[in-house]
Amino acid sequence: MRNHADVFKALSDETRLTILALILQHGECCVCDVMEICGITQSKASRHLQYLRHAGLVADRREGTWAYYRIDGKSAPVAAGILEAITPLLRELKRGELAEHVRDWNRRKAAAGACQRTPVEPKKGGKK
Repeated sequence: MRNHADVFKALSDETRLTILALILQHGECCVCDVMEICGITQSKASRHLQYLRHAGLVADRREGTWAYYRIDGKSAPVAAGILEAITPLLRELKRGELAEHVRDWNRRKAAAGACQRTPVEPKKGGKK
């Protein structure tokens, strides 16, 4: 059973907080988006995302060989409550810096044909 400690441990890392902020600010993200925007390797991105998934903070879906992550908050009540409490903080965390990295990555991704998916876009209905 997931508990408070698992969620707080998942939130105790700056990279995982950045990943959560990225997903909250821009909606569903592919592992390649997380890698490029956070400046980490594929194995580190996958490890951080798995840690967040295990804590009940994100959920994943597979589309071919690609894995996409989104905020979950439904599978674990403890995680949902904590996410609800910190969402306003995460929405503002590194907002400008993340937006700049997202714009740069979307340009490079389109030019190189990397990651066969549409660009990361701001989440509709989110606070601006």
